[in-house]
Amino acid sequence: MIINDPVHGFIEIPEGLLSQLVKHPWFVRLNRISQLGPTAYVYPGGCHSRFLHSIGTFHLITEALNTLRRKGCDITPAEVEGAQAAMLLHDIGHGPMSHCLEGRFVPGMSHEQITLELMQQLNLQYQGALDLAISIFTDQYPKHYLHELICSQLDMDRLDYLCRDSFFAGVREGNIGAQRIIKMLNVSGNCLVVDAKGIYTLENYLMSRRLMYWQVYLHKTALAAQEVLTAAFDRAEEIGEWAGNPPLTPPRGRTGASPRGGLEGVQFLSLDDSDVIVRFKQWMGSDDRVLSLLATDYIDRTLFKASELAGPPSDEQLLEQREAAARRFGITIDEARYLVRYRRVSQTLYSTSDDHIAVQLKDGTVRDISEFSELLHTRMVDSATNHHYLFVQRG
Repeated sequence: MIINDPVHGFIEIPEGLLSQLVKHPWFVRLNRISQLGPTAYVYPGGCHSRFLHSIGTFHLITEALNTLRRKGCDITPAEVEGAQAAMLLHDIGHGPMSHCLEGRFVPGMSHEQITLELMQQLNLQYQGALDLAISIFTDQYPKHYLHELICSQLDMDRLDYLCRDSFFAGVREGNIGAQRIIKMLNVSGNCLVVDAKGIYTLENYLMSRRLMYWQVYLHKTALAAQEVLTAAFDRAEEIGEWAGNPPLTPPRGRTGASPRGGLEGVQFLSLDDSDVIVRFKQWMGSDDRVLSLLATDYIDRTLFKASELAGPPSDEQLLEQREAAARRFGITIDEARYLVRYRRVSQTLYSTSDDHIAVQLKDGTVRDISEFSELLHTRMVDSATNHHYLFVQRG
């Protein structure tokens, strides 16, 4: 199977287990899950799917594994296939609108937990063929660096989504030199390291990631779209308007878990972005003034006005805004809390408490990038930048 990817070019999926996974309906569903969700309201080109992103990560991990093998790492063909399968499936647990509505459809389970549950269910279908992939994905396999290729501060997931999201959004800042980083990868002490000569590429990667978050993922208008979306879900849940077709969540009183403690996979896997859009169109005609207003806002892109504040608003400020919204739209002050919302967003350039980025010097010693990078001076390591936004219904 060959897929023509606009970011990486032609990507070949070997026949056998990997091509079967790509053709599986659960994986095909990712074509109907947007990578950026409501962010496409700000960057209209950003309509690419989780499917295409997952294919891109497969390509990058293939390149990384080839690089490590050329440098003498003993990686068997079975381990290559296991890592590739884990990378392909790493996002299969995402629900409609990706991160924006995480936790809405299966309460109490993150998309990573859902992914693992679905991988285990697929493993039953394929009679244990995914044992190695699951072991690598959960970091239970002895070769830790294989897991780091899938989940770390320098994993193939991040390398692909920064390249891909910047490409489709038309934002140059995401050009991170992914191929250069992959060529600099190596293994030391069972961990992934980067050769010292790649330090400037790593610095560009970290700065590009920071800029992409503030310019794209945390853009205030993108956040406003997310707030309209989540406010509508909050209101619908409050007034009990989950009934209907298609069902967006498990029935009331259910947790989304099966009797054996896992995921109700069939119900979850029937959902994609189109179900949310259909439901919002239905909610536009709701008798509830607030829900109808929010649904219309989202469909017609009449997003909340976003104002950046110096810090969290006081209770008095919020009450004043909600009283004004209540008078303007003829609703109660309690209902107005859906139309006036506060959100704090935070981003760290580099965290040493998370899995770190290790650099291997010419003498073979390994040090954290923060120890000698000119970019990562003391003030920027483990230091979060916070922005405070007040979102208010227009009109």
